[in-house]
Amino acid sequence: MSETRDRQGAGPGLGEGQGRGDIHVPRFVVGCGDDEQDMGQMEAGMRNEMYREEEMECDEDESPPERQIVVGICAMMKKSKSKPMTEILERLCKFDYISMVIFPEEVILEEPVEKWPLCDCLISFHSKGFPLDKAVEYAKLRNPLLINDLNMQYFIQDRREVYRILQEEGIDLPRYAVLNRDPDNPEECNLVEAEDHVEVNGEVFPKPFVEKPVCAEDHNVYIYYPTSAGGGSQRLFRKIGSRSSVYSPESSVRKTGSYIYEEFMPTDGTDVKVYTVGPDYAHAEARKSPALDGKVERDSEGKEIRYPVMLTAMEKLVARKVCLAFKQTVCGFDLLRANGHSYVCDVNGFSFVKNSMKYYDDCAKVLGNMVMRELAPQFHIPWSIPMEAEDIPIVPTTSGTMMELRCVIAIIRHGDRTPKQKMKMEVRHPLFFELFEKYGGYKSGKLKLKKPKQLQEVLDIARLLLVELVEHNDCEIEEKKSKLEQLKTVLEMYGHFSGINRKVQLTYLRNGQPKASSEEEDSKKDGPSLLLVLKWGGELTPAGRVQAEELGRAFRCMYPGGQGDYAGFPGCGLLRLHSTYRHDLKIYASDEGRVQMTAAAFAKGLLALEGELTPILVQMVKSANMNGLLDSDSDSLTDCQQKVKARLHEIMQKGQEFTQDDYQKLAPTGSPSLVNSMKVIQDPVKTCDKVYALIQSLNSQIRKRLEDPKSADLQLYHSETLELMLQRWSKLERDFRMKNGRYDISKIPDIYDCIKYDSQHNASLGLEDTLELFRLSRALADIVIPQEYGITKDEKLDIAQAYCVPLMKKIQLDLQRTHEDEAVNKLHPLYSRGVMSPGRHVRTRLYFTSESHVHSLLSVFRYGGLLDDEKDQQWKQAMDYLSAVNELNYMTQIVIMLYEDNNKEPSSEERFHVELHFSPGVKGCEDEENVPLGFGFRPASSENQDKKPNQGSLEDLSQDQPDQALPLSEPINIQRRSPMIRNRKTGSMEVLSETSPTQSSKGCTSHRLFPSCSRQSPEIKPASGLELFSMPPVKRFSVSFARHPTNVGFGLLVGQIKM
Repeated sequence: MSETRDRQGAGPGLGEGQGRGDIHVPRFVVGCGDDEQDMGQMEAGMRNEMYREEEMECDEDESPPERQIVVGICAMMKKSKSKPMTEILERLCKFDYISMVIFPEEVILEEPVEKWPLCDCLISFHSKGFPLDKAVEYAKLRNPLLINDLNMQYFIQDRREVYRILQEEGIDLPRYAVLNRDPDNPEECNLVEAEDHVEVNGEVFPKPFVEKPVCAEDHNVYIYYPTSAGGGSQRLFRKIGSRSSVYSPESSVRKTGSYIYEEFMPTDGTDVKVYTVGPDYAHAEARKSPALDGKVERDSEGKEIRYPVMLTAMEKLVARKVCLAFKQTVCGFDLLRANGHSYVCDVNGFSFVKNSMKYYDDCAKVLGNMVMRELAPQFHIPWSIPMEAEDIPIVPTTSGTMMELRCVIAIIRHGDRTPKQKMKMEVRHPLFFELFEKYGGYKSGKLKLKKPKQLQEVLDIARLLLVELVEHNDCEIEEKKSKLEQLKTVLEMYGHFSGINRKVQLTYLRNGQPKASSEEEDSKKDGPSLLLVLKWGGELTPAGRVQAEELGRAFRCMYPGGQGDYAGFPGCGLLRLHSTYRHDLKIYASDEGRVQMTAAAFAKGLLALEGELTPILVQMVKSANMNGLLDSDSDSLTDCQQKVKARLHEIMQKGQEFTQDDYQKLAPTGSPSLVNSMKVIQDPVKTCDKVYALIQSLNSQIRKRLEDPKSADLQLYHSETLELMLQRWSKLERDFRMKNGRYDISKIPDIYDCIKYDSQHNASLGLEDTLELFRLSRALADIVIPQEYGITKDEKLDIAQAYCVPLMKKIQLDLQRTHEDEAVNKLHPLYSRGVMSPGRHVRTRLYFTSESHVHSLLSVFRYGGLLDDEKDQQWKQAMDYLSAVNELNYMTQIVIMLYEDNNKEPSSEERFHVELHFSPGVKGCEDEENVPLGFGFRPASSENQDKKPNQGSLEDLSQDQPDQALPLSEPINIQRRSPMIRNRKTGSMEVLSETSPTQSSKGCTSHRLFPSCSRQSPEIKPASGLELFSMPPVKRFSVSFARHPTNVGFGLLVGQIKM
């Protein structure tokens, strides 16, 4: 909330001659005709006089006022009898010289204005069914003081006029265009609709955009989403029960009626509603945007939850301008805060705040003073406005050495996905060249086709060529026919294009395909051709969505106060922080569909949202693909990567058991996970032989299933068929063993990817030897995948720089800016009782990306010189744990948390405290016995002082009673009310240990070691479980150093990666 007080304002009960007796007897009556009005006023005056005589006999000098200023309320009964109006009128009546008269609705609707009650000041406003013409006529007849101008209310009913006035006043509003349709000829209009944009009067609006009816009384506002986010639209309407919008798959704009089209403003899911009372007072409230999930947040009494927030100086100026431009003393309007600016998107006219006692006090005070200031002189009423003391804001304080969480940064890998697949074919048909030219392929020689319309054109060409090939039956075309059939099959999957799970790449080859590959026949033709690469799969599965949403829900526990019931009530931890608008949250994702949907599902769980992911994705998730922050071009490898891959292939092609020299070459860092995998493999070529034989066996089994009539309509996970599954594995069989008999090591990650997917999602098929294939391919992948990002420390750092320098710079900026005051939603201190540190904010930055960035970031942390593991025992324990992790699975997280001790001097090295947390994500079904135990670190709490563990040694928490064990291997489909138990013992830091239920009896719990401090904040890094993948016990490390990240501590790291 923001307010600028009426400096002359007097509070109710503060004016001279007002006694306590006024509090329970408001002086307002329901008015009728002129004669009844006079009688009503007389009776009201007599009643008040009698009451004063009884209650205030001790004050004989005081006499009742001779002349009352009558304030008339002329509005529909639903408005004039509403709770806010009643509350404000009761307070207005506490002014000695003011009395109220409410115009009855039947009089307003049925009687001529000459018979309406008399008044000196009129509060009148339009709502549904209200005869505004008669109110204007009454104002001309009686000439009362108007609180809200009546003629301007005609303009407020037309959004076109509202936007025109806003523009004339120089008030920022979203870019817009007006589409006026003739009701008799709706087709004749300046609207051109395309798949992902509309053009109105020559102005182009890419999706997402907003479509508003020009009539302000029509609340059916639609938001249209781009196909890249799933398409469809969100339909907003006046609140019905607990809903204010609903998602619809319809993507086409409305074809009848006149509309305003405007660009969609990303507001991070909040709307700000501003309520003015005169040009110098504005109350602002934030609420969850109705466009986010359509679920209205309500409190225990069923009222929509809103929180007063602070307005910036510029926003206060906007409020003043709106109030004066529309000549509405009491006026509500909507603000959108986006990209560091504030935009007015709607002006509602007369509007009161609901359920705010302080607003009722302030509103009555400002209106009463305004009426008295304007009318008291002409009625010769002796009245002056006494000064009052300013409200004292509540100042947050800290006690002891408790530290305050200031910043949370998380880098998270996407959730479970379908296997990524790729098919290459050389094409020469003129139709492909025409398509290449149509979309500007000749400019760069390359073309990416992702939009549904583009993919449909490729599919149409494939269908046409297949029809032509039926008539020509020679061998050369038969090979092409199989490729075209695969192209057609993949593009026809799911029955529609969503635009985020398939793409076609075309590359111009001046002299045709240079050489044969394992997939393609030798090209005998000369002349130019196009290399068509079809990529599909790799989309987030339903299980991946559940993982992300559950992790989002669990992630709340990273924030103070969130341990109790992590799926629970909005009054604790992060939800309370976020709902009181002290949480500065931004979510970034790379441009891959699976990553963006993971981010949206995570946000849904984190903020307890409901409904479809598309609206959440559009409003909450920012695409970070413009500056290489989270994306990487996997096709363009650095020189270092090329050399590393070549060396890796050379070592893995040796037809003998690994020698000691091989261990030195392949695992110079001595990583236990790498060494263990090499011991499992022993002879890489023999292991590849076994894997190849197992793939052949698998394909044979699938073919037999296909021949079985019972399997004809068998549906596999996520709408896959047996035919598609066979294509997937047959392609791997062809590609893995090359024509020269050697193995293509680069296919090992794809093999592991496929068998991991089928072991989890298609286990019901009962195929033989899948677990053995899983075991061997995982051992191979555990060597190939991490070592592709560098074998030696220097190589790892070199390759890491190519991936994550922009992200590292952004993280550093996030930490540095934490102590700066930014224009974020702030809770007004007057409303912050019970909210600790109302003026402070927690900055949360979430970065969702793919495996390559996570590997690179960990390399930087491990080898970038952040800390010396030879001198720092704490850091060594963390690095030992990291070395034991063999796979960075789905939902792997790296979390950085910054704390501040406000009792320390700003220049003190004890002022800030940084923690690093890590979890390698979901755990495979075979991982139960092999997961490494992680070591976190904790301070010595008051309960453990008598133990006095050595600083630098591990403190065993298995005997520490207050820390509760967290069962993490439970399947996700069993909803648990409280999977996290809060430590309620006073004087101890809230700490949670994580164990597997099967291991808790062995004493395998978490360990923590920090310098002594009694900061009350959780240090848990929870992670989600899923059907066959459940979470490992204790997969994280925690590190503390005292310097602020702008000082040397973080600078060491930055310097090492040459930023």
